[in-house]
Amino acid sequence: MSVAPSSTVVLDHRFARELPEMAIPWQGAAAPDPRLLVLDEQLAAELGLDPDWLRSPDGLGLLLGTEVPEGAEPVAQAYAGHQFGGFSPRLGDGRALLLGELLDADGRVRDLHLKGSGRTPFARGGDGLAAVGPMLREFVVSRGVHALGIPTTRALAVVATGREVHRETALPGAVLARVAASHLRVGSFQYARATGDLDLLRRLADHAISRHHPGAATAANPYLGLFEAVVAAQASLVARWMLVGFVHGVLNTDNTTISGETIDYGPCAFLDAFDPSTVYSSIDHGGRYAYGNQPAVVQWNLARLAEALLPLLDEDQERAVALAQQALGAFGARYDAAYSGGMRAKLGLSHRPGDLDDAVLTSLVGDLLDLLTRARPDHTSSFRALAAAARGDRAPVRALVPDAELDGWLERWLALDPDPVAMDRVNPVYVPRNHLVEEALTAATAGDLGPVRRLLEAVDAPYDERAGFERYAVPAPEEFGPYRTFCGT
Repeated sequence: MSVAPSSTVVLDHRFARELPEMAIPWQGAAAPDPRLLVLDEQLAAELGLDPDWLRSPDGLGLLLGTEVPEGAEPVAQAYAGHQFGGFSPRLGDGRALLLGELLDADGRVRDLHLKGSGRTPFARGGDGLAAVGPMLREFVVSRGVHALGIPTTRALAVVATGREVHRETALPGAVLARVAASHLRVGSFQYARATGDLDLLRRLADHAISRHHPGAATAANPYLGLFEAVVAAQASLVARWMLVGFVHGVLNTDNTTISGETIDYGPCAFLDAFDPSTVYSSIDHGGRYAYGNQPAVVQWNLARLAEALLPLLDEDQERAVALAQQALGAFGARYDAAYSGGMRAKLGLSHRPGDLDDAVLTSLVGDLLDLLTRARPDHTSSFRALAAAARGDRAPVRALVPDAELDGWLERWLALDPDPVAMDRVNPVYVPRNHLVEEALTAATAGDLGPVRRLLEAVDAPYDERAGFERYAVPAPEEFGPYRTFCGT
């Protein structure tokens, strides 16, 4: 795949051009001693960017937002959001910049965006900076989520700035460069609606249709078509999170994308002990964003999108509300279908789509989740252990789920002839396990990137069990818990 030298990097500024009311021109803060920590070379190649050039002083300037190609217009984006249920009409990129849009090797438009690039007019009381640890967390976990086949923003690089960031202690600073289908979110529409400018709201919706859901343009009601497409994308996304035990941690409306990509890897984590009430985020005191609450929270966020879109759905308020409610009502069925299909695959039963009654599958899955909730085994290990049971070795799953009812459940499941080879294709061996992520970030903050690189090597091929990676496939030690994550601001 060919890659572009620095002279041919082209960044468009379509968002800023079409929606100037939601974009403030800005530039990244100078870094006293920039140093590249990690670079996703495969992603760079997909974007047509030369990895060697990105390592050069000019390339680092792009990754920091201090030197951009001629014609580029970096901006801080405006958006609003419900944060833990409370509405803030003006949030925006307080420490981030949209450098611009570029075409990848497949002709798709992608955002190039920065985090930790300095204060902007949206920064409020923050310093606009980021520390090495949280930026590497997003690099590692988003890479793992991408390898699992889940739609996500992706991290291109993390650059150490040589500047200290003051939190509880002084920490080394860094900037993350990330790539997304776009950074349009539910909060973008909330912001436009809050301005009272119907033309702005309409232009934003047209921009989103063109960028993400072009099929809506030919619908009888394009804006209803847009909403229906976002509902479908988000239902599929949250089902995929639930299937692999991913806990987002801060599912505010400004972190719910129009594209259906996972965004913002602040207090995220993967389930250790299976428990629907699991909360890892240190700021989620009421458990609003617990693992088991994620589908309901996403549906709630989509209701806020519907509210923002009401003036576009129909001139008559009552008809607009009815249309929105009907479209939002499809979320549950779409989520259930995606989750049930995923569980069918995880249990090795996808080869029996026609002769396995839905009620049988629902009962089987429900009873399994009850067993897991009582026993609280490691989520990832449990499904690989079930594959071993499908091959005739029940010892691993019995060790994880020492419940008297397990054997009865196994008999019911094994009678359906599960395919263990198919199970191994969808149940990962390696995910960014919390204790390994923390170990790697602690080492990196102290200057040793070796554990980060080794962890990336493991999660890049999550389904392929490999010699030498045994420690990446085992649950956290007992002394690791209870685990808490932080949003990294």
